[in-house]
Amino acid sequence: MSLHAVLGRGGWGLPGQPPDPLFEKRSPFSLRRADCRPMDPKNVVPDWQLVHHDRIDPHVRGRSLSDIILGGQDGIVNVLGVLLGVAAASGSSRIVLAAGLATAFAESVSMAAVAYTSKVANTDMYRSERAREYRHVRDVPALERAELEEMYRRKGFQGELLDRIVDTITGDPDVWVAVMMAEEHGLAPSDRRSALRSALVVGVAAMVGSILPVAPFFFIGVRTAAISSIAVATAALFAVGMYKAKVTAGSPARAGAELAAIGIASALAGWAVGAAFGVAGGS
Repeated sequence: MSLHAVLGRGGWGLPGQPPDPLFEKRSPFSLRRADCRPMDPKNVVPDWQLVHHDRIDPHVRGRSLSDIILGGQDGIVNVLGVLLGVAAASGSSRIVLAAGLATAFAESVSMAAVAYTSKVANTDMYRSERAREYRHVRDVPALERAELEEMYRRKGFQGELLDRIVDTITGDPDVWVAVMMAEEHGLAPSDRRSALRSALVVGVAAMVGSILPVAPFFFIGVRTAAISSIAVATAALFAVGMYKAKVTAGSPARAGAELAAIGIASALAGWAVGAAFGVAGGS
């Protein structure tokens, strides 16, 4: 749910209203209560900030992004390596296509299965650690409370405020365990539905990435198709790297070049193996 939906539309200007000069001069991380104008306590967020948070600069769904990059990159690199290797060893378009398509489908299914099993393993780990944390809260509450208090003391809370925070959290075992799972163990809840979604995203991304380098071999001869396949794969990897940098951080051009270079270097290893077998077969 968006921040806009949680807090409601505030009474601090119209949508799209430019920021107050005080906000422009000061980092939002150092905003003081004195910088804010009086308002209804129920409507504490100005509309322009809600628009900025939800539309102009929204948070990225990092989970799907990582799945897309994982599946797409792996599909492109692995299938391209097989294509180049088989092309160098045999020189037959039919054999290259058969090997490329077989690898594409096997790669997609394999990557989806790996994504699913790894997510399920994370889910099982979370459930196991959560059950252990419930036991600790029940059996050694003084130790768990001391750990919680130390965590919030490191965040800068002290005195009566720290005591109220700890009392509030420890007053509800479910909240207590949830906080310890996130703060102490760095674990987030997941389920089999998210594992299935991740498997689907990785599998589809791997299939799309796998088909890209195969496509030229449907239409042109092996030698020309191999060169075209390298060009298509390089462009696709470069685009994936640029997209990743645009939605995360870093230089899009540099990220694209790095991903393309790593991918092509890996794929050329397959060509080297195929070329060695081709030479051996012809001697």
